[in-house]
Formats: sequence, C-alpha cells, structure tokens
Amino acid sequence: MNNYFKIGKLVATFGLQGQVVLLHALGKKTALKGLETLFIENNTDSFIPYFIENCKIKNDNEILIKIEGFDNKEKAQTIVSREVWLLEEDFKKHAGSGAPISLLGFSMINENVDLGEIIEVIEQPHQVLCKIMINGNEGLIPLNEEFLDKIDKKNKKVYVSLPDGLIDIYTEL
Repeated sequence: MNNYFKIGKLVATFGLQGQVVLLHALGKKTALKGLETLFIENNTDSFIPYFIENCKIKNDNEILIKIEGFDNKEKAQTIVSREVWLLEEDFKKHAGSGAPISLLGFSMINENVDLGEIIEVIEQPHQVLCKIMINGNEGLIPLNEEFLDKIDKKNKKVYVSLPDGLIDIYTEL
C-alpha cells in the first residue's frame, strides 16, 4: 500500500490557461522539479493521480501548477480547495528537512511510551500541532519549546514531555 503525505491545498486558479495555485507546507521554495504526478483527495482516503505539465515558483509557499487536461479557468476551478498529497518517496525528495511537515511518519515518544505515528502536521501562526492516533482516536499534540525534548531524524522519532492529563483526554473518549 502506498503512503501518502499531505503537502497543502489548491487555493485558487491563475490566469486563463487552467493553472492552479498550490499553497504548500514543504518548508522551502520549490518548483517540484522532476515530479510527474500529484494526488488530489477526491473523498476521504480516495486519491486521484493528476499529471503535471509544468510548475513554477510563485513565492516561498506557493507554486503555480499546470495539470494535464485542465486547459481553462473553469475546469481548473473544479479542483480548487482540494488537498494535495504526494507519495512518500516524492515527499521525501521535496520537503525541507527543517520544515515541520518533514516529521510526517515519525513516531512520537512521551516518557518512553510510543504514542503513535505522526499522520498530519498542522502549522498554525503560533504553534505546530501533530495529529496522531491514540487508541483509535485522533489526538492533536502541540509541539513547542516547552514540550519538545528532541527530534531523532535517523530513527524517525520525536521525543516529547507532555503535561499530565493531555494524553488522557484522547484515551478516555
């Protein structure tokens, strides 16, 4: 089974030729050089491959993308506001190593207990939240200087010291 990593969202159309604007969280300026396919979520956990004709950097966190078969603004508008995903291999090539999104797939460890795999990273203006599954429930764990102990990139582990009761919120649902 393929592992997909969410990198952002299509936020607008651009021009009259069917280009779309991808707002991404890859943590670096990129034109997704060498990427041929991206995946757009059609329904929950249903990813449809789209083939890229070309990409161009718009700014630090936006890319203009021309997708095969989208030749006008009206057709491009049909995929605006959809989330964009990459296969794990492509994600690793294009994500900045210092970007919070690079923690996807890492295990979160609290007091020597593996809480689970980070399945989504949500960047907010003043904090980063990591979504993990705890006993079948979605848990949102804030990553900040107070809770983060260390990141072990080699072993793909994020060590945290969470306040008492935070994990209990998700295990007692």
